[in-house]
Amino acid sequence: METLSTRGRTIRVAVTVAGLVLLLLGTFWGQDDDFPFGPFRMYSTAPDPNADAPDTRVEGVDTSGRTVVLTEANSGLRRAEIEGQQQAYIDDPARLRRIATAYEEKSPGAAPLRTVRIVIRWEGIEDSRPTGTSRDEIIATWSAP
Repeated sequence: METLSTRGRTIRVAVTVAGLVLLLLGTFWGQDDDFPFGPFRMYSTAPDPNADAPDTRVEGVDTSGRTVVLTEANSGLRRAEIEGQQQAYIDDPARLRRIATAYEEKSPGAAPLRTVRIVIRWEGIEDSRPTGTSRDEIIATWSAP
């Protein structure tokens, strides 16, 4: 084994110190997007053991009045994509029209959607256990003109 040169040692120490500084800064001021130097809060925190658990879904009502749950299979949109942009849909419900369009493109022959809404089902939790109760909250709605 050869001995590491002074220059090689200096570079390795500098890279190690820079990594540690980034890790320290990310720990105190970072967000999930800064991973691996920021905290991955998804796994570093625990929910309140008595807080209701959200289960988000997107549903549409077609021209015949039938309610359709919009999934990746029939609209091409994943639930995570909707949840990730949830506030944008709340701020501008007209964006839900794009989901109706995606549904029509992905599900030819299906009745067109007249309404699209994002619904959160709040599952009751007590002492970290499901209570068997739930309530639905509609957080954004778009209706065809």
